[in-house]
Amino acid sequence: MNPRQPRTMVLDFEEYVRTRHAALLRSARRLVADPFDAQDLLQIALVRTYLRWDGIADKQLADAYLRRVMINTRTEWWRARRLEELPTEQLPDTSIEDPAEQQTDRQLLMDLLKTLTPQQRSVVVLRHWEQMTIQETAAALRMAPGTVKSTLHRALARLRQELHRQDLESVRPLQGAQPAESSAA
Repeated sequence: MNPRQPRTMVLDFEEYVRTRHAALLRSARRLVADPFDAQDLLQIALVRTYLRWDGIADKQLADAYLRRVMINTRTEWWRARRLEELPTEQLPDTSIEDPAEQQTDRQLLMDLLKTLTPQQRSVVVLRHWEQMTIQETAAALRMAPGTVKSTLHRALARLRQELHRQDLESVRPLQGAQPAESSAA
């Protein structure tokens, strides 16, 4: 045990936490998705590090030590959650997306895209499917960024209009069928 007084050790640790807290919290946020879990992770790591503070001879390595404690703690949490899963005789109800419905939606989208001009189609595909920025799309299509924006605006308006028109067309046959059913009843 270090002959230093406990009060000096506490002050050293408090100063360390005060100066490094923001950076340490950012490290914790990179390890876990939830911001509240990140705060919990950091607090647990700080407590564990404080208990070993005298054992860290080179305080310049305290960040590395603390990050290692956070990683180990996060791994402990992950392992504990894995053990919480218990097999059951009856599976819970879950929703499963219908592949036929996905295929229908995809086909509808492809049909709607055919209503666009080639330039509009190119802009929509690069921006929304390829996730390109306005500047990247403009460079790929060799046009000004403003042209990309206006073309995209017109193309999306056209797609909405066509989708609305198709929705109306699909409702009309259903409306015509309903009176016949009600009169038979």
